[in-house]
Amino acid sequence: MLHRMAVLTLTLVIFICWISLGNVSGNEKINSDNITRILDRLLDGYDNRLRPGSGGGVTEVKTDIFVTSFGPVSDVEMEYTMDMFFRQMWVDERLKFEGPTEILRLNNRMVDKIWTPDTFFRNSKKSISHNTTSPNKLFRIMQNGTVLYTMRLTISAECPMRLMDFPMDSHSCPLRFGSYAYTSSEILFTWRKGPIASVECPSESMSLLQYDLVGQTLSSDIFKSNTGHYSVQVVHFHIQRKLGYYLIQTYIPLIMVVVLSQVSFWINKESVPARTVAGITTVLTMTTLSISARQSLPKVAYATAMDWFIAVCFAFVASALVEFAAVNYFATLQAHRLKKQKARQDKLEVLATGSEDGDTVSLDSSPQEGLKRRNHSVSRSEPGDPPPLPIFLQQGSAFPQIPQLAGTSPIDQYARILFPLAFALFNLIYWYIYLGKDTMEGARDVELQN
Repeated sequence: MLHRMAVLTLTLVIFICWISLGNVSGNEKINSDNITRILDRLLDGYDNRLRPGSGGGVTEVKTDIFVTSFGPVSDVEMEYTMDMFFRQMWVDERLKFEGPTEILRLNNRMVDKIWTPDTFFRNSKKSISHNTTSPNKLFRIMQNGTVLYTMRLTISAECPMRLMDFPMDSHSCPLRFGSYAYTSSEILFTWRKGPIASVECPSESMSLLQYDLVGQTLSSDIFKSNTGHYSVQVVHFHIQRKLGYYLIQTYIPLIMVVVLSQVSFWINKESVPARTVAGITTVLTMTTLSISARQSLPKVAYATAMDWFIAVCFAFVASALVEFAAVNYFATLQAHRLKKQKARQDKLEVLATGSEDGDTVSLDSSPQEGLKRRNHSVSRSEPGDPPPLPIFLQQGSAFPQIPQLAGTSPIDQYARILFPLAFALFNLIYWYIYLGKDTMEGARDVELQN
């Protein structure tokens, strides 16, 4: 008896499940048939060549943007690249429907059968619509005729840059879009979520290496041309350059080269080869650094902040070399004076010695012969005198040939103090001006002028 009851219960459960599955399948088939009939009715007599409200009011197209990645930014080409989801929403009274569903979720094949805005990006250099593995487009129709159209795009747009403050500069990169054929009296673009939240830039999707995306501002504008006035939406992405790379690659090496050039002030002035090599090497190093620093920049006709720093550093390095030339010049003049004084003194000693010894000097003998004899007698070294230095140690060495020229030059003494102080003062003024400058305000002024 119990076995029979269990079999009947199991049979009843299986029958109920079979009926339920049949009802679900039937409902799905009914819903699918209903949606097909709705789409056929919507497209029946629909002319996708005419905009909604054609011949009547203005079609309002609400837009918003979700930025999936921003960058890179090219200084040479003055452009930036971004990947985004571009959303547009408008109302088409011809697409109203009634049915079991509130939203018709359709694929990209439906886009070609109804009217869509002819939106284009005015300042783009290159635009890509992604089609892998299928066209990346989202299309939805609400019961009240509201249409949502989303596509994934990659845009390369121009970004006007003023590089006078490079590398402490900031820029405002615009993105302008609007209708290509319809004037503002036919299509009006607005921001869907207002002028603050209509453009979303998640921090985790920003992968800029040389810049920081500090914010964005939204606005609406009217573009005037010969064919009419057009509604234009404008987004300004505010970017600020990172200074760390240029500090490591350019500024710190420049400062070190200037410091090394000033080390020559502490080298004895008689070491001509050492100071000359040090001066020329630092000048050549400065030239190489200045050339490499300009390779990543466009060929602008004005001087940037880095150019001014390089020019001043080059002036300090060249001045160090000129300072040694001045030291050597005045030392040479002093050596000639001392040689002349010594020659006169030797001549007087020869005459005095000849008169004291009672030597008879003939009237035909010249003073030069007496001077030669005196020099010959003086040049004889005494047993206790140190041996003279070899000629290879005297030429260009730190041992002065004339003892009176030994010691530090007064020019070197002043240079040891004035050059470092002047360079430190220049750095203080330079960094105070450029680090305290609001370069973002200048970027906005440039954009307003454009």
